[in-house]
Amino acid sequence: MTLERWRPRTLGTWSPFEEMERFLSSNWPSRIFWRRLPAEDMCWAPAMEMYEKDDHIIVRAELPGVKKEDVDVSISGDMLTLRGERKTSEEVSEGDYYRSELCYGSFSRSITLPAAVNAKKVEASYEDGILEIKVPKAEEAKPTKVQIKAK
Repeated sequence: MTLERWRPRTLGTWSPFEEMERFLSSNWPSRIFWRRLPAEDMCWAPAMEMYEKDDHIIVRAELPGVKKEDVDVSISGDMLTLRGERKTSEEVSEGDYYRSELCYGSFSRSITLPAAVNAKKVEASYEDGILEIKVPKAEEAKPTKVQIKAK
């Protein structure tokens, strides 16, 4: 976070576009989704969410611009790993870029699953840039109801 000297503004000098540009360049999205590295090592990782539903663990990942053939899902023990690549759609050979915030290249993202799972029955679907992985819990990880006996 950078500190700026407070300058009182009048209605005539405030520009919402400059304010938005300052906000976007300092706060979003680089601090949230991407790791910033030297330009030659720039990389990205998809945003993910994970939740439990009944006897499954659902993992969803945002993969805009990635074809399903370019994504690999694997489970090893309690670790789910997504690997893939977002390829550029076209090469620009004329002119210069003024600004480019899109990230291309390979990615790898691993998350630890909260319970033991049955890796042989995992299902994955891909629609509108969202990969949804449905991971069934192993029998020993499913909750069992305990009967309470009255004396």
